[in-house]
Amino acid sequence: MVVRRVRRDDAPAIAAMMSDPWVARGLLQMPHGSEDFWRKRIDEMPAGNAAFELMLVAERGGTVVGNAGLHGVPALRRRHVAGLGIAVARSAQGQGVGSALMAALVDWADQWAQLLRIELTVFTDNDAAIALYRKFGFELEGTHRAYALRDGVYADVHAMARLHPRPPLLR
Repeated sequence: MVVRRVRRDDAPAIAAMMSDPWVARGLLQMPHGSEDFWRKRIDEMPAGNAAFELMLVAERGGTVVGNAGLHGVPALRRRHVAGLGIAVARSAQGQGVGSALMAALVDWADQWAQLLRIELTVFTDNDAAIALYRKFGFELEGTHRAYALRDGVYADVHAMARLHPRPPLLR
């Protein structure tokens, strides 16, 4: 498996993965996102050393089987924070794809991006995702009731966050 930065030509694979009803029900994305939507999102993503955003894909055998990103908060007083999103193809779940993506994101956040806090929301019944986040140091901070409409029912989510385990210091 290879974890790498997303490319424009990944848009069809990401659109297909995110539109899978099994995957979509665990996300806050709307189902049926088009290839054009994902291509535009990739094209408009900041790049270079000043980029405050990172989107990665996991590729196995030339096929994209997962994607994840850290998205910086633009408010000046919250520049130490990024939101996390992740999706793994149904056929690749439980095979280490999520762990590989999370390891790469956490390394980038801790070693390179000056991030102190990573935050996310996760549906309260998504036990596999919650276990993955806990494995990487995320802690439950609270529960939002009736947070999002899913399958025609308002569903609760947990707010989770991870603080940098060893914030950088001056030597």
